[in-house]
Amino acid sequence: MDFALALFIALVITGAINYWDRFFGQPRRSAKAGSTTGKVKQASMPLLVEYSRAFFPVILVVFLLRSFVIEPFRIPSGSMLPSLYIGDFILVSKFSYGVRLPILNTLVIPVGEPDRGDVMVFRFPRDPSTNFIKRVIGLPGDVITYRGKRLTVNGEPAAVQKTELLPELGAQRGERALSSFLESFGQSNHAIFLDDSRQSRSWPPIVVPPGHFFVMGDNRDHSNDSRYWGFVPKENIVGKAFFVWFSWDSPGGGGVNWHRLGTGIQ
Repeated sequence: MDFALALFIALVITGAINYWDRFFGQPRRSAKAGSTTGKVKQASMPLLVEYSRAFFPVILVVFLLRSFVIEPFRIPSGSMLPSLYIGDFILVSKFSYGVRLPILNTLVIPVGEPDRGDVMVFRFPRDPSTNFIKRVIGLPGDVITYRGKRLTVNGEPAAVQKTELLPELGAQRGERALSSFLESFGQSNHAIFLDDSRQSRSWPPIVVPPGHFFVMGDNRDHSNDSRYWGFVPKENIVGKAFFVWFSWDSPGGGGVNWHRLGTGIQ
């Protein structure tokens, strides 16, 4: 079950129990106890009501924060290397692209639109119960070309500059012969990986349809993205990734990636 839905159900149940107890349960206990003190009445409160009163405000705060402000996610794969490591725990802004109703994900207050180069979390179009994270490459109306492992947006080739591989990424990238580049288009500058041992899929210019976005992983030859399953509809957007608050190095055998803590996502 989707965690947001489970949280909502828990909120409804604890809220209903609190409502019932306030208007029905507590008056009955008071009438039955007569002149008993508040302390005695509290002690005689049903255990289910006690737990509901304790957990309802906590669940409410968590639900509101996750729905409208910030939601945490964990990076499960290496498709966004070297920008995001496997085991990174990130924060996603839920209001950067507009306020949406929880569960329904319906946009109610437009705030902003994804920009080229943003790292975006979205519900996978082929399985909306699964969240994906990729970089926004194409906006509605953009013409995207990918040929010879080089990206072109609206006729402008993205500038690439070879950079040094970080030794710390050895366990993360496994045995793959990856090369690191700094890719730039417009105001966006970000690092990408290219696998020298693999051929990459190339295709002729395609136009991003209205209300959709074209996304790619920074680990270009090891990413399941728009090149293979199509565009991301606007209604599938979850939010913008902006901060790494914790990181656990699973591929390296376990351990905290201390240098990753508190880093921004570009």
